[in-house]
Amino acid sequence: MIFSCLQRKTGTVKYGLMGRRLTHWDGAGSVCFLGKFFGGGRSHRGFAIVFFVLLACSLLLVPASRGASAVRENAGGEAAAVQITDDLGQKIVLARPARRIIPLYGAFAEMLFSIGAGQSVIARTQADKFSPDIAKLPSIGTHMRPDVEMIIGLNPDLVIMSASRKDEFPELSRLVARGIPVAVFDPRNFDGIFSAMTRLGMLCGGVEEANAYVGTLRERLKAVRDKVGSEAGKKKVFFEIRAEPLTGAGQGSIVNEIISASGGENVLGNEKGIVRYSMESLLFENPDYYIVQEGPMNKSPTDPRKRAHFDRLKSVREGRIIVADELIYSRPGPRCVEAVERLAAALYPELYR
Repeated sequence: MIFSCLQRKTGTVKYGLMGRRLTHWDGAGSVCFLGKFFGGGRSHRGFAIVFFVLLACSLLLVPASRGASAVRENAGGEAAAVQITDDLGQKIVLARPARRIIPLYGAFAEMLFSIGAGQSVIARTQADKFSPDIAKLPSIGTHMRPDVEMIIGLNPDLVIMSASRKDEFPELSRLVARGIPVAVFDPRNFDGIFSAMTRLGMLCGGVEEANAYVGTLRERLKAVRDKVGSEAGKKKVFFEIRAEPLTGAGQGSIVNEIISASGGENVLGNEKGIVRYSMESLLFENPDYYIVQEGPMNKSPTDPRKRAHFDRLKSVREGRIIVADELIYSRPGPRCVEAVERLAAALYPELYR
């Protein structure tokens, strides 16, 4: 009688281990159970009132997290259901914290390892090199073209992907059809990064660890802000994403957030993240610092001092050229804070002596 009374469907899908589809029950079922349990005599009703008062008080002590529900334990002491809302507005509900996770973008793998959930990662993409332990895991292809059949074969209980890979959504819908939850995140600034980390902590059952690490990262950003102080915004910066054709980081990029947090000013005012740029416009802006990204998007870039017309830039003439690691600067993950610290020290060396 108790079990059947609890089964009142709300229609929200819940995922169990290995993709087993369960049903999410609403609170009304619990009230139904308690009503029957406490139904009957006056003493039972009095006990029920006390019970509900204690229950209400206990709920006030449960920590809240934006976009997520807390991990609780069931009567057997096992971790119970967790729920978040991803950046597409989807509710991701797991019967228990994920233990077999496949991140389809390196930034999410870095987040998971940084919050202490690396042991739950069971595969990687080809470009993933951080943390070092991830190299031991099988590759499921590139983040541009993940091997869906291989992902299914690894039997994950959670897949994490970037919203920027919309072209892959039709193919990855096969995962959802098989009952494999797919959470989508779209971190474009530090708040977005930290929010994604917190929600990943919820999904892994480690929200306390995630919150603690996010707190540390916020403190490091504040330390840079305090050190730079009134000097912020005095150094104009151009960030080269690709040399040929010349492409820079615009206002919509995580790089712009890094430049701003380090006390610089991005000369590229376009609201997009990646912007084709002309030499004429670059000469007009004449930045104080020229940053060259080096990585998969800009392999073996030519030294700006050896490029035609670049000697007309004061940053090049005066040797203010910075080479940036793409995987630290352009990948929206926890190491972006390290990028801020590095760049601030390069832009304001007198403050870091």
